[in-house]
Amino acid sequence: MTPEAKARLAIDERLQQAGWLVQDFKNLNLGAGPGVAVREYPTDTGPADYVLFVDREALGVIEAKRDEEGENITVTEDQTLRYAQSALKWRVEKTPLPYLFESTGKITRFTDGRDPAPRSREIFSFFRPEELRIRQARPDTLRTRLATKMPPLPEQDLRGCQVSAVTGLEKSFAVNKPRALVHMATGSGKTFTAITSVYRLLKFGGAKRILFLVDTRNLGKQAHQEFMAYTPPDDGRKFTELYNVQRLSSSNIDPYAQVCISTIQRMYSILSNEPIDESAEDVSLNELRQTDKQAKLVRYNPAVPVETFDFIVIDECHRSIYNLWKQVLDYFDAFLVGLTATPDKRTFGFFNENIVAEYTYEQSVVDGVNVGYEVYVIETEITKKGAELKAKEWVDHRERETRKKLLAQTEEDTQYTAIELDRSVVNTSQIRQVILAMKTAVETTIFPNRNEVPKTLIFAKTDSHADDIINIVREVYGQGNDFCKKVTYKADEDPDSILASFRIDYNPRMAVTVDMIATGTDVKPLEVLLFMRDVRSRGYYEQMKGRGVRSLGKDDLKRVSNSAESAKTRFVLIDAVGVEKSLKTDCRPLERQPTIALKDLLQGVAIGHRDDDTVLSLASRLVRLSKQLDDKAKARIERSSGGIPVGDLAKALVAAINPDAIVEAAIAAAKAKGIARSEDSLTPEEIAAVRAQRVAAACLPFDKPELRDQIEKARQDLEQLIDHVNLDTVTLSAYSEQAEAQARKAIESFAEYIAKNKDEIAALGFFYQQPYQRRALTFEMIEDLHDALARPPLMLTTEKLWSAYARVQASQVKGANVKRQLTDLIALVRFAIGLDSELRPFSEQVDKRFQEWIFRHNAQRPTSFTSEQTEWLRLIKDHIASSCAMSRDDFDYAEFAAKGGLQKAWGVFGNSLDGLMKEMNEELVA
Repeated sequence: MTPEAKARLAIDERLQQAGWLVQDFKNLNLGAGPGVAVREYPTDTGPADYVLFVDREALGVIEAKRDEEGENITVTEDQTLRYAQSALKWRVEKTPLPYLFESTGKITRFTDGRDPAPRSREIFSFFRPEELRIRQARPDTLRTRLATKMPPLPEQDLRGCQVSAVTGLEKSFAVNKPRALVHMATGSGKTFTAITSVYRLLKFGGAKRILFLVDTRNLGKQAHQEFMAYTPPDDGRKFTELYNVQRLSSSNIDPYAQVCISTIQRMYSILSNEPIDESAEDVSLNELRQTDKQAKLVRYNPAVPVETFDFIVIDECHRSIYNLWKQVLDYFDAFLVGLTATPDKRTFGFFNENIVAEYTYEQSVVDGVNVGYEVYVIETEITKKGAELKAKEWVDHRERETRKKLLAQTEEDTQYTAIELDRSVVNTSQIRQVILAMKTAVETTIFPNRNEVPKTLIFAKTDSHADDIINIVREVYGQGNDFCKKVTYKADEDPDSILASFRIDYNPRMAVTVDMIATGTDVKPLEVLLFMRDVRSRGYYEQMKGRGVRSLGKDDLKRVSNSAESAKTRFVLIDAVGVEKSLKTDCRPLERQPTIALKDLLQGVAIGHRDDDTVLSLASRLVRLSKQLDDKAKARIERSSGGIPVGDLAKALVAAINPDAIVEAAIAAAKAKGIARSEDSLTPEEIAAVRAQRVAAACLPFDKPELRDQIEKARQDLEQLIDHVNLDTVTLSAYSEQAEAQARKAIESFAEYIAKNKDEIAALGFFYQQPYQRRALTFEMIEDLHDALARPPLMLTTEKLWSAYARVQASQVKGANVKRQLTDLIALVRFAIGLDSELRPFSEQVDKRFQEWIFRHNAQRPTSFTSEQTEWLRLIKDHIASSCAMSRDDFDYAEFAAKGGLQKAWGVFGNSLDGLMKEMNEELVA
């Protein structure tokens, strides 16, 4: 068979898969079906390889080329165009055929002649006849509408970065760029931006269906909620009242859905017809080690044709979608839109370096969209060095699954490192010391003025580790079950309900997670992140940090943290494992012969990895495990598998990819269809189909999350040692060097602002004119100064400045643990410009000046103030400390009104009252 003939066979097969009837010209029968592809159709410039007829109307032409010409296939575009513009025999119309294809059977390119500046693009396979009929019925094309029909974007209710992203995308679409990347900081509203764009593409661009890809099932739920909550600016109805939104949880795509929300695992399952359990969508691909041999092999699926989606929005999906899972994206003839807060070089490369909008975390902090963060470090002896349990020590041995304990002696000396901590050995003292150090730091240094624990998220290594942390947190804080909860996919309580309470209710104050809310999940009130696990992926670490960056207004923060005195201004990352300093990589390396953890192999099989390496590696691990397990562990696995022993699970995997057995089964399958086949005449597609069927059957038991859990628990040591012998000690509890640098920068910015604006801002003029000219300093002047400092780009609050000075000039700062008042800004300015050698709360300074003033005043009078007068003077002093000044109108405030107000004060002091107030205003504030 010639290369040309092979190519024609492959093209015929592709056309038939897409629903076309393929005919030779001599057997022409355009009534045989809605879509007919006619070979060698005569034109006035020679026979065209294929002419495509839909409902008897010629709409397209295919130029066929042999496989070897695939690398140079674009040079044949002129030839295709010539046939499209030629006169077809017996065709009355003289207009050119609009749809042009070049194909080798493996590579197919398509040009829509009705597009503005028609440009060819590679497509996975041919469109169905129905698709060409729909396209032909419309007066214009999608790309025409994108170039000419998109109205100006209404900018109300949109941040500047969101306006930039939507307009940048539409400019990219208008010039037909197939891929576009939106780089927006976590917390800046990527999903809202994407929904705004999706709405406009559906309404004005005429897109038929858009795929919204997410990283995990949990993020899919969150995205669905945001679609339901979205109200477009030009319509009072919700998005879901205008368009059908489907969150995919099965293999069925609703034909009426205009937006589909899915994980890439689910989409691959739909394309490959390989069912997956929902739990396979719970683990982020970020957490799953994979190899380049596990790339997803995608074949044409007639139920989900390549034209199913016009756009694919990829919302923070892991970078593996750009390599191992890339074929899922390549399958659809769709514009690709990437949304990310943490791009790396491969992200930029995949999106053809077409970055349509860029809004960094640093910019978002300057704009007040997000808050900055500081790093607080807790180090303990055992966290850094591990410990040793001597032989014959009496310690608890705990079963991992049941957590049942048995007191027994250790058989030999057992050394454990920091890596083994909380996996094979649990040292409760280490966990307790970290929690105690965090509690002390938050209460005395980080948030000293709070009456309740700030909302805190703790990242644990495993579910078992999370349980240990929760128990110790409740004990250390002396709180009940509601105070601290676990938010993981394996939590007994509904994790979505716990997460909702964590967001909006007073309790829980703390949540412990492994990976469920490590990425994407929005918890705005979070102010403390405690890392008790290390992270090696730079992108994943940035995502985890992103849980704390969301800004939140004062009223919303007070709803869950009653004693908060301002809007959320920062969050603090408490590093208890050295995560800030550990080596980070852009991604997990794709080694040729990596050692993949058993849990990753199990999860990989569950999400559709079917390559020989994965199947054989899993089988090998199960065989080895079977020899190591006791009867109880084997029985638990057998119950979870539905009665299949662990050894038989391994055997089934090996048998499934036995090449001889696959060939025999393929011959038998062909025979059942009435096709005579031998080993030599079997087609690669027939062999692949049988292999896929056999492997799918062998892998089916691993869809059950309970089986995967049992195998993983069995792989780990049957018991954990609970080390109560080695007591841990905290060796460091302090802000990191990074936090000190940030504090110095804040102080420098404050000093520069004062110097630059001393002539323009009234409050600053008051200080610079001292002591030569007395001038009233009002509370309004202090408020104006505070507002100016708190706005971007400075974002310097009284609390933040005080903390910065306390960190950098600790010996000169007093009252760091005192609740901050707005008038403390007076003390900050005086200290910054050198009027005071110590930074003390303004109320303390007023107290000191009051004592000096009243002592001096009494010494100058024939009689001292009476006790009643002194009590009234103290009330006036306290009011000046919080408001800068005292006037007659202030006697209406509650503390004065309760004692009789201005009338009573006048009776106590007589005509000297006004003079005393004026004197105190000058003496106590200066």
